[in-house]
Amino acid sequence: MSLPDPSFLLARAPVVPVVTVPSVTAGVKLARALVEGGLPLIEVTLRTPAALEAMAAIAAEVPDAVVGAGTVTRPDLVEKSIAAGARFLVSPGVTPALLEAFAEAPVPVLPGCATASEAMTLAAMGFSVLKLFPAEAVGGSNLIKSLAAPLPDLRFCPTGGIGPDNVGKYLSQPNILAVGGSWVCPNDAIATGDWDRIVELSKAAAKLHRAAFPG
Repeated sequence: MSLPDPSFLLARAPVVPVVTVPSVTAGVKLARALVEGGLPLIEVTLRTPAALEAMAAIAAEVPDAVVGAGTVTRPDLVEKSIAAGARFLVSPGVTPALLEAFAEAPVPVLPGCATASEAMTLAAMGFSVLKLFPAEAVGGSNLIKSLAAPLPDLRFCPTGGIGPDNVGKYLSQPNILAVGGSWVCPNDAIATGDWDRIVELSKAAAKLHRAAFPG
């Protein structure tokens, strides 16, 4: 079965901001700042009551944003996220029921894995681009480098513990298409409405080099 490929989305920017929105208004302003800084892919985590409504508002009011749903942990969240305008889905891990829902989803999915066995299971189901989570805790860039030889057809978007100090190690691996991270949208900047700071952090992240996309 051929599944929607996330690669064309991840090619747009080296960093996918992982955001937790406190309100719909903050979510829209945050999305505008990230897009202005050059990071159009935005993963809105389903960790707050405002998340689904914020996704819908971003999809409607920030046309250059490509909004996706993160922390998708249940099958019902797949349908709800897509109805809210999510153009991609991300999970920290998978269950049989969630995998079944992902396989039927009309949008690209980044299912989460933490081991070689989990990656192989997802690959067997047709998923070729995976989220490694929590990246730093399970081996980081060294683990992904080690997986390149036995699993040459898999690509990754790692998330968890990635920031300015180590992002270069990840993006230097040719089997990493992009990384997910929250350092470009710090909670204190969101809380105080310091959107200019988020624009500047996004501009720096958007300029990062990726071995997966030479030139």
